[in-house]
Amino acid sequence: MSMGNTLEDRRLDALFTALSDPTRRDIVARLSAGEATVKELAEPYAMSMQAVSQHIRVLEQSGLISRGRHRQTRPCRLEPAALDAAVSWIEESRRTWSERMDRLETHLAGLQKRENP
Repeated sequence: MSMGNTLEDRRLDALFTALSDPTRRDIVARLSAGEATVKELAEPYAMSMQAVSQHIRVLEQSGLISRGRHRQTRPCRLEPAALDAAVSWIEESRRTWSERMDRLETHLAGLQKRENP
């Protein structure tokens, strides 16, 4: 895994930043049931429309949601493919750490055998 500042790294940063906020995660979960307008998305929150719009902007910039072209409502929709990058990164990280833990266990078992023949 690289520690560079590639386009992929910046996309992952934006994705994980977007998902780091509970309101934004809730908006993503709600959009998984279908499109909604900003007004509809704002209804359950005790915050200004401007604050909800800012959350939506962050989600949009991360690629997690897109906005419809209809002039008046511009409904928000989930873009599930954007999650693929995060899922791939998590899976690759899990595999790497699992392999490292397996090697460590093998090494420790070898040390234990030498100490207690």
